[in-house]
Amino acid sequence: MGTLLSSHGFSLFLLWTFTLYGLCLSFSPIDNYLINSGASLDSVLDNRRFISDSSNSPDSHLSSGRTFSLCAGTLLPGLPQIYHTARVFNSPSKYVFNVKDPGTHMVRLHFHRFNSSRLDLGNSRFHVLVNGLVALTNFSGGDFVNPKVIEYLLYVNSEKVEIRFVPAKKSNFAFVNAIEVISAPKDLVLETAQYVNGDKIEEFQGLNKQAFETMYRVTVGGPKVTPFNDSLWRTWIPDDEYLKSSEGFNKVYFGGRIKYQDGGASREVGPDNVYDSARLIRSKNASIPNVNLTWEFPVSEDYKYLVRMHFCDIASISLGLLYFNVYVNEHLAYKDLDLSDVTNYMLASPFYADFVVDAGRSGVITVSVGPSSKSMGYTVDAILNGVEIMKMNNSVYSLDGKVPAELIMKCWPRRTLGILLPLIALACLLLSLSAIVHRRKSNAELFPWSKLPTDIHEISPKQAKLQLSNIVT
Repeated sequence: MGTLLSSHGFSLFLLWTFTLYGLCLSFSPIDNYLINSGASLDSVLDNRRFISDSSNSPDSHLSSGRTFSLCAGTLLPGLPQIYHTARVFNSPSKYVFNVKDPGTHMVRLHFHRFNSSRLDLGNSRFHVLVNGLVALTNFSGGDFVNPKVIEYLLYVNSEKVEIRFVPAKKSNFAFVNAIEVISAPKDLVLETAQYVNGDKIEEFQGLNKQAFETMYRVTVGGPKVTPFNDSLWRTWIPDDEYLKSSEGFNKVYFGGRIKYQDGGASREVGPDNVYDSARLIRSKNASIPNVNLTWEFPVSEDYKYLVRMHFCDIASISLGLLYFNVYVNEHLAYKDLDLSDVTNYMLASPFYADFVVDAGRSGVITVSVGPSSKSMGYTVDAILNGVEIMKMNNSVYSLDGKVPAELIMKCWPRRTLGILLPLIALACLLLSLSAIVHRRKSNAELFPWSKLPTDIHEISPKQAKLQLSNIVT
């Protein structure tokens, strides 16, 4: 009995040790700003404290003159506390965050149009700028049912991150419920990717200097992964909605340990809960299935997209048995992918591949995996564990439209000055004319009237305009 208890206690000790070890190795961002907008108190979500942006708080980071807090009219059951309040802006306003760790940063904006008797958030319409990036234009905060979280990744080489909220018109307003600004791991976005340009594969340089908006983050074959189970607090949704293949595949779940390696996909690139499930094609006999697994994702035209595909061989019984092809937009992007080779011959070790593609006129990005000429019978012939699709900024550094940030900001001050400057000039002109009339009247009273000399030269209109301008100044 004593031996049994000792073994049980030792097992608990090992479990506690591995858990503590995992927590110690978890990612801890140097820049980590979590803002509970419009709230008077802090709020905790997924073991993370969102700080109130109240003017009484030393950590509000808010720079604005015309803003107020708004609370939901009724309690919202099942929704985190951060979605019960909002910060509302009647004029261009900004949050400013100091940057200690230059490089890629994750910016998440939380919106929820809750009901309030004081203000209808459905009437909002505004733009959002992040360090000169046009993130949103003519946005109205999503729908009334579910909160909307929009995530951006952008390269920051300055000392600050500035997030500006600009009402689309003077009659409109902007709002936000919560903000996250987090410095990302250095390996989250690398410098290069493969550019799938039709049937040509080219190298895309400077990937880590681009700005991205996360459009889809999908776990394949598994359940939803919540921020609590992701070291970067991301949400991965199931792939069922996007899967277009109806037959020829299997789901697989893995109960062992995912083996992360230096130089490969890290836990921050993809968590265990994404790599421990997959969909796969398996040949049940000597013949190779003539089928592909395909997913479709609706996207906006006129942008490039980063397509990140996650792989982990959790299904093969031995190394060197899995070979398959990878397709993006129906073009061959990776031929004869050998997961044993790219993971230094280790099963259950994650790997990911980055592809840059142009959105076609169809407005859809497709990704597929299928058997290759090297696939073998009685083995796994294709596998996929996860997919991420991120929109990339266009030529005017925008993720939403073709208007640069400079023009969006100029529309506010120019509208005001465009009215004030003519009024000021008119007022000065009237005052000057009044002074001239008054001076002439005074002179007429002091000196008798006489006929003007006939040898005075007439003043040209140009000289008159010059003199008038001198009087005004």
